[in-house]
This record gives sequence, structure tokens and C-alpha cells, in this order.
Amino acid sequence: MPITHSFDYQKPGTLREALALLARKNAVALAGGTDLIGYLKEELVSPELLVDLKGLKELKRIEHRGGALHIGALVTFAEVIDSKVIGKKLPVLAEISKKVASVGIRNRATLVGNLCSAVPCLDTGPILVAMDALVLVKGKKGSRKIPAEKWFIAPRKTARKPGELVTGISIPLPRGKAAACYLKLGRYRGEDLAQASVFVSIEQSSRGAKARNFRVAFGSVGPVPCRARKIEKALAAGGALIDMVALTKLVPAEISPISDIRASKEYRLHMCQVMLERALAAADGRLNGTGPAYGASLL
Repeated sequence: MPITHSFDYQKPGTLREALALLARKNAVALAGGTDLIGYLKEELVSPELLVDLKGLKELKRIEHRGGALHIGALVTFAEVIDSKVIGKKLPVLAEISKKVASVGIRNRATLVGNLCSAVPCLDTGPILVAMDALVLVKGKKGSRKIPAEKWFIAPRKTARKPGELVTGISIPLPRGKAAACYLKLGRYRGEDLAQASVFVSIEQSSRGAKARNFRVAFGSVGPVPCRARKIEKALAAGGALIDMVALTKLVPAEISPISDIRASKEYRLHMCQVMLERALAAADGRLNGTGPAYGASLL
């Protein structure tokens, strides 16, 4: 399908120039383009100006500083997977990235672009919401740091204002020993959108050897990624004596799946209960050094 809509094209050399261009009426930013090109072909967007960001080197960085991972807007999923810093500090992010689309898409698509798409089935949503990530935004009027949980407003709708550019994300890292797991349910192996997904993180607490902090979030089972605070509270209260049957009964109170062409709401709900149990077991095993390797198939 060809692109039939005409528009101007600019490739700025500096961030300041890019922001000035994006401040124009009906301008859109181009990073990986794996979503945007499809939208242009289907005439879901009709910009007057396309601003190509690929010349902005400062947006291509992956850095560990200030107790957080900072990932620029032009970092691709392939670069996340290959990053030694991410592999050491937050290996579950590489696990998530390997489940995004296909190798060809991952070579072009950016993590920030996935965040900006804000589709209910995005893979990066659950971890960013659960880990209290910040979305770093700049515009002509200044900079903002938007909590990921407030970033998602509705399907395909975010807290970004017209003329603003997402320059990257910041993910706070656990202070103590931690491990995590991400499970994505698809209809088949290979490139597929999530029918449901769950992210679990367990951190050893400073309060004692048996005390732990839990983070849980679901994806593809609501209009936006869902932080499961009731489940987190139950896990923290239960410690090592977790009643898994009682825990999985909390899942319906946390999520609101729908039925569509990819799955029924009943199937999504059931599988979220199954995935929660498996993700908790995997994360716990990884924390103790006995769990499955990151990226291992658990479904």
C-alpha cells in the first residue's frame, strides 16, 4: 500500500532544531517508523511535516546513572537486547524486547516508539508502569518527567502535549537483590500481538532476609497497562507463605479484559491467573539462583 498523502520532510541536526520544527502545526516525529509508516499508508495520520530524528546522537544513548537506567528515544529493541548494561542491571528488559514482533522489526523499532504508540497490547507497558519509570518529555516551554502510570490515558492516547517530544525514559533500579519475569501470551510462536501479558518483579527487602517487595502489572487486559496493587499488597503480607489459590482469585479485581478476534475475556482472565503463578515462581527462582534463564519459554 503506497503513501498517498504529501508532506514536507526535515531531518534536524540538533534537539533544539527538532523541537522548533515539532512546534509547528500538524508536525510528527519519525524515529523507527514501524508504526508511523503504517499509519501514513492507512491515512490514520496526515501530517504536514515529518521530522526525522535519526540524526540526533544524544537520543541514541543507554546509560546507568543516579540509580536508574536512561534509554534514549532512538534506542532500538535490538540495541536493548545487545546492551551489556541492560543485561547486567535489568535483564528482564532484554527478555521483554526479545518478545517484540520479529527480528526485522526489532532492528528498526524503538522502545520509546512502542511506549508512544500506547496500544493496549504493547510489551513495554507493564514493566514501565510496575517499575515507576519516568517518561522524559521536552518542548519549547521546557521539560517534564511524567510517571509511566500517568502517561497512558486511553488506547493510543498519552499525556504528551502537541509539540512535545519524548527524549527517553528513566527506569529506577532496585536497590537490593532483585529478579523479574515477563510472560506474553500469543496465539502461536513468532510474531504476534499479546493476548495477555504479566510482569513480576521481586526485590529482597532491607527489612530482613524473608521480607520482599513485589511489583506486578498486566498488559492487553484493559485499555492501558494495569498495576496490580491489590496483588502486590497480598504478596507482601504473605511473605514466604503465599496462598496461590487465594492470590489468583484477586486477578479479576485487577484487570478488565474484553473479548475480541484474538481471545475471549474468559480465556484472558484464566491465562492471567496461570501466568501470574508461573511468573512469580520464575522470578522467585531467579532471585534464588535456581530459576529459568531469562528468555526461557514458560508457556
